Amino acid sequence: MKKIASFTIDHERLLRGIYVSRKDQVGGDTITTFDIRMKEPNREPALSPSAIHCMEHLAATFLRNHPTWADCVIYWGPMGCLTGNYLLLRGDLTSQDILPLMCETFRFIAHFEGDIPGQSARDCGNYLLMSLPEARWEAAKYLHEVLEQATEANLNYPE
Repeated sequence: MKKIASFTIDHERLLRGIYVSRKDQVGGDTITTFDIRMKEPNREPALSPSAIHCMEHLAATFLRNHPTWADCVIYWGPMGCLTGNYLLLRGDLTSQDILPLMCETFRFIAHFEGDIPGQSARDCGNYLLMSLPEARWEAAKYLHEVLEQATEANLNYPE
């Protein structure tokens, strides 16, 4: 079987950042898949399931209600390895194009107070597996350490 593209990235050299994982043509549109990498793979602890699940609810809600980007959002969800998230957007986009959007998103999560959207037995399949304090802490860490100081090394996969 042919190895898929995401398994060809050198995870031993991958930094935290925003990366274009792939671009696909669907009908007349380009769908850009972004790797929103919050942890250095295999070098630091992964995100806790309760933190990333809470971030999923908050980020998906924020992005799908964003005044500029809402119509472009296809999907936001966690990676199985728990080192980040995938964001699929309609458009032929670069990491630099969405850096301001990711700053907004993670600032929203870092400062969020109140009820987590969709955190109920009726709305979510595992509604108790959420930690707002962890989600806020992880979002602030990523925002301040990575997004607000992003360089080319955080926006382009290692060669």
